[in-house]
Amino acid sequence: MMKQIIIGIQIKNMRKSLSLSQIEFAKRTGVGLRFLRELERGKPTVRLDKLNQVLDFLGVHIELVKNETK
Repeated sequence: MMKQIIIGIQIKNMRKSLSLSQIEFAKRTGVGLRFLRELERGKPTVRLDKLNQVLDFLGVHIELVKNETK
């Protein structure tokens, strides 16, 4: 759950750095306002296709890195 919260906080901070309200940001990214609110709160069951829309708009991506400590 912590990772979802961190991603949500980062997206929220990036949205705010663009001086966009949640409503404006949702419209520009093509996602619903409810989805954006849940994403920024770190809801663990967000749709990845919608998350990718938001990340594409921001010009960022998520990288998966294998944990080698096991």
